[in-house]
Amino acid sequence: MTTAGAVLPREASPGVEGTAVRERWGGRRLNLATLFLAIGSAWLVWIGVGTLARSGGVGTGLAAGRAQLVAPMIVALTAVIVVCERIWPAERHQLFARGHLQDAAFFVLHVAAFVPFMTLLGVAFADLLRSHAGWIGAPGASSYPRWPLLVVTLVLMDGANWLAHWAEHRIAPLWRVHALHHSQEELSVLTSFRAHPLSHIPGFFLATVPVVALLGNRGMAPLLITVYVCLGTLPHANVPWSFGPLGRVVVSPAYHRLHHSVDGPDGINLGIVLTVWDVLAGRARFPVRARPASTSRLADRSVRVEQEGDSPWHPAILLSQLAGPFVVRVDEGRHSAE
Repeated sequence: MTTAGAVLPREASPGVEGTAVRERWGGRRLNLATLFLAIGSAWLVWIGVGTLARSGGVGTGLAAGRAQLVAPMIVALTAVIVVCERIWPAERHQLFARGHLQDAAFFVLHVAAFVPFMTLLGVAFADLLRSHAGWIGAPGASSYPRWPLLVVTLVLMDGANWLAHWAEHRIAPLWRVHALHHSQEELSVLTSFRAHPLSHIPGFFLATVPVVALLGNRGMAPLLITVYVCLGTLPHANVPWSFGPLGRVVVSPAYHRLHHSVDGPDGINLGIVLTVWDVLAGRARFPVRARPASTSRLADRSVRVEQEGDSPWHPAILLSQLAGPFVVRVDEGRHSAE
C-alpha cells in the first residue's frame, strides 16, 4: 500500500503486469489479482454458510440480512427519490435513460444475489475475528449502556467504510472492481446499487472490526443498519440538495456528486454518511451554491458503458461490466499515481 498523499486517477486504473497471467488471448489476459479476490470471497462465503448453519439456519440468517439491507424503508426511500429526481434534477436525463435502466438491472441483482453475498461476508468476517482476533474486544464494553455504544459503533463503522473507500481509489486490484461504480454517466439514486460484488469485501471486513470490538456477540441493532443504508443511498440522488448547515456533517447529494465528477480531483469526498473523515484527511470539498452540477463519468471510459454507440440497452453490457475486472488489455500500460 502506498501513502495517502497520492491518489489514483479514476479514469485510468494502474498497471497490473505483475498480477496477471502471462498467457494472452484475443488481446487480453487474465487478471490474477481479481481472480484471487474472487477465490477468497468464495472461501468467505463457505465460512459464512457454515457459521449460519451452526447458529440457527442459513435461510434464517439470509432472511435477517435481507431485512436489514433491503428493508421496506430503503425501497420506499429509493422510490421517493426517483420522483424527486424528476421534479428537482441536478442534471436532467430521460426517465428511461440507458444509465437508469442499467442501474435498475443492478438493483435487481443487488436484491437477488448481492445482498445474500454481503450477508455471508459479514457473518464470515465476524466469525473469523471472534475466533482468531479476540484480543480486539474493548475491555468492559459489555457494561456500557447499549444505545450510546451502538451509536459509537455506527460512527466507527462509517470511518471504516471511509478507509475502505480510500483503499478502493488507491490500491490497484480494489480500484478495478470499484471503477464499475464510477462508470455511471447518468447519476441517479439507483447508482448506489451499481457495484461489483467483490467491491464489498474491504468495506465489510473493516466495518466488522468495530462491531466485534465493541459489541462482541450482541451485534448491531437492525434498525440502525437500515437507517445507515438509507443515509448511504441518498447521496447518489440526482438532486441538487446540499442539506444546508447539516451538509457540513452529513454527506449530501451535492457533496457526493463532486466525488463522481469527471472534472474534479480524484480522492475527494470519500465519505459514505459523515463528512468528518474527509475533513480530518483534508479531502473534503463542499459544494458551492448555484454552481452548475458536475458531470459524472470515467474520462477514458476504461469500463464498458451502456451509453456507447447507438444500439439499445442490452444485458450483455452488464455481464461485460461484471467480467471486466477479470481481464486486462495487453496494451494497458502502467500509470503512475498523481
